[in-house]
Amino acid sequence: VQLVESGGGLVQPGGSLKLSCTASTTISATDAMGWYRQAPGKQRELVATLGSFASGGDKNYAPSVKGRFTISRDNEENTMALEMNSLNVEDAAVYYCYLHHEGRYYWGRGTQVTVAS
Repeated sequence: VQLVESGGGLVQPGGSLKLSCTASTTISATDAMGWYRQAPGKQRELVATLGSFASGGDKNYAPSVKGRFTISRDNEENTMALEMNSLNVEDAAVYYCYLHHEGRYYWGRGTQVTVAS
């Protein structure tokens, strides 16, 4: 299974970006997914998770992004997305998507988000 992120780039503080992650496999009702990020010199941080459809599809967010970021899934397109609003410099990082599929975790290679004026 391969995951490919897209949508990163340079945005001004207060701006928005939408990241996408496309899976090479069908996202099933039992799959869970989410996004991590890692800034230079910092530990990887869990940003958002989306539980499997079979378990209710609960969404959870890091306190630092709650209310600003939204995670979503499009099973028909085998994609997940992370919509990010009101971005600030602390949100700058490489963002990685993951997929928990058939008992294994799969990771994308990351997409860079830069927040600067």
